[in-house]
Formats: sequence, C-alpha cells, structure tokens
Amino acid sequence: MSSIVAGTESASTRQLVEAASVIFSELANRAAPESGAACMELAEALSTVTDQAEHVLAGLIAVVDRTGEMKHWGLPSTQAWLRCRMGMREGRAKERITLARQLHRLGRVDTGLAAGELSFGYAATIADAVQRLNDDDTAAAEDILLTAAGEGLSAGKVAKLGGKIHDLVREHNGEEKPPEDVQRGYERSWVTVSRSLDGGCYLKGWLNPEDTAILDGTLAPLAKPAGVDDRRDLGERTAAALTTVLAGGHGATRVTVIADLETLTGADTPGRLRDGTPIPAEQVRRLALTAGVSPLIFGRGHIPLYLGHTVRIASSGQRRALETLYDTCAVHGCEVPGFLCEVDHVDGWALGSPTDIDKLTLCCGWHNRWKHTNPQQIQISKTDGRYIYRTLAPDGIARSRRSIPEHDANPWRDDQPLAA
Repeated sequence: MSSIVAGTESASTRQLVEAASVIFSELANRAAPESGAACMELAEALSTVTDQAEHVLAGLIAVVDRTGEMKHWGLPSTQAWLRCRMGMREGRAKERITLARQLHRLGRVDTGLAAGELSFGYAATIADAVQRLNDDDTAAAEDILLTAAGEGLSAGKVAKLGGKIHDLVREHNGEEKPPEDVQRGYERSWVTVSRSLDGGCYLKGWLNPEDTAILDGTLAPLAKPAGVDDRRDLGERTAAALTTVLAGGHGATRVTVIADLETLTGADTPGRLRDGTPIPAEQVRRLALTAGVSPLIFGRGHIPLYLGHTVRIASSGQRRALETLYDTCAVHGCEVPGFLCEVDHVDGWALGSPTDIDKLTLCCGWHNRWKHTNPQQIQISKTDGRYIYRTLAPDGIARSRRSIPEHDANPWRDDQPLAA
C-alpha cells in the first residue's frame, strides 16, 4: 500500500482516476475469498472506498453541472449526461445531482463523506432533505440529521426524518408549530404520476385550499352514485369523474391505439398503445366505438404512406403517424415522450428537405435547436423506417461511453484542481 500511496500528492486528477481504474480492474478479475468473515471485512472496507469515490464523483458532476459542458456534447441536461453516458437510472442520476449541488452547503457532510466516515446513503439523504431550505435552516437540518445518523438510525429512517425536516427545524429553532391542517408547509399544489408495470399509473399529490375547492366543485357532482344499482365506492366514482373531465366529455382526448383491421372486425389479436402497452382486443373495439377510428396506413418495412403535402408545417395526419413510430425523441438516449416533441425535417427545411412523411421525425425542442446549430455533431441512420440521431463529441468523433479520452481531447485538464 505504501508504494501506491507514495507520490499521489504530485499526481494529477487524471492520473489518480486512471490509477483507480487499474486497481478496480484488477479487483474485478479476482475471485472472492472463501472465508465469509474475510469477505465481510473486505466488503465493508471497499464500501468505504466507494463512498469516498462518490465524493470525488460529486465534485466532478458539480463542475459539469455549473459550466454546462454536457450541452457541447449534445446532452440537454446533467441528468441526461449521467443517464446516457454513465448508464444511470433516473433515480440514481437525480440522487447524484442533488448531492453535487448541495454538498458545498453541507460542511460536515462534505468532510465526513470525503474521509470515509459517512456513507453515501446518508449523505445523499441529507442533501435531498435540505435542497429547499435556506442556508440557516440547512445548517440546523444538517445537525439534526447527522445526529440521527450518529445514533444508529438507518438511512431509510433518516430519510423519513428528512420528510419532516421543516417541522424539525422549527422545533430546533424554538419556533411555534403551525396549525395542524397546514403542517405540511406546502404553498403550491403538486401531483406526481408513476407508471405501473401493467400500463396503469399511480397518482400522488397535495392541493392547496384554493385548488381543493376547484377539485371539489368539478368532481363532486360527477362522482355521485349513478343510481341505486351503482356498486362503485367513492374512490372508483372519483376516478371515473376525473377521467370524464380529462376527456372533455370524450371529445377532447386523443388516444392512439395501433391495431390490425382484423381486430376491429372480431379477431382476438390485441392492439397496443404508442409506448407498447398491450390493449385487449375487446377493449380496442370498445375504444373504436366510443372514440371513433382514424386509420394510419403503413407500407412495406412499416413505413407510413404519404399523408400530407410539401409545406413547412407537417400535417396533423403526419404528426399522428410520427407519434406512432416514435415513442421518444429520435436522439439516441433522449427520453422526452414523442407527443411532447417537435416535428423535425431530417435534412433541414432550409436546405430544401420536403415535408414528406419519409423525411420527417420527432425531436424534442432542445435537441431540435441543437441539431440545427451543430449539424457536424449529428450522425443520422435509419432502421425499420425510423430515424436515429446520435450525438458526437465536439470534435465530431464518436466516443465510447466508458472510455477516457486522450489528453488533448479531454475536457478535464490536469492543471485543474479537483472540485470538492
């Protein structure tokens, strides 16, 4: 170990990262010891090291986030960079961004994580809890949550305390608690939607008194029992009322269901939504009866036939065809839903590209603008009738997601200090 440690103070950040890569590559190729006790000891020591590595990663992410460097590489946000270049899931990426943005406000957390005395789980939990607090309340919250962690509470239980941090800070500061009905402290209404595995979704949220009045006034009349034979409970009737309002009386909502003609005439072949969620044949036919049918005709290779004329703006029929083809933005790795994207002329309208269906794709607003200002950094391919855009490095050379670029092309500089 002493031979490895020697000379590290004079090494550059790049050299230390490369050394760590060599060490972990060697570890990855070694079998675990047979002794369970030895494995426990080594795992705990390695966990401390990886926590310290998370501190380094937070510093690097903070600089990229502050400078906006990822935008030069065709990535609209720090989260997109972590997801596309490092393969992180959404939750993992958000956790690391929050830590990177809050660590400079959390002196004791910063020091503890860097020294390996505080785990990444605790540090990320505390960073998430304080992100909406001012600096004075952040200091109080850090003290409360670190004390809880020091007393042996798990990271999960500390996270629960973090959910009540506004009340805990008031108590810590000797302030009077607000009335019970407003203890949550929310001034703005909020709603989150999370998809379930079967294609449905869960709704969670909170409405302030003004929005609650609007909700009650809108849904309450529609959520009344339809008659003596209505066996639905209040929750089911409220859900039906909500969907009725959202559908505008079944006239304002547009749902695209992809199905074979045989399905509409009685076959059992299921249809599907744009995101691939299967729809039973019987439900497809029911939707067709209540919502009407607007066919999209496809030719060989699943290429939609011509639906519009050569004008600047794509027709509504062309857009519907594109939304059927593209679940998300055409840029590889971008997850903006297709229905929120803009119609993009693949070869550029200004360069003479016609508004033909086989020359159009869907591109999110950010990437649409980026593509036209950085055409040399876009690689375009086409598979099964779908265009795929891949972003290139600023020098126009494709990079491996995991590779460390050469010195003269790397955005990191050896003479830059490692961000804390």
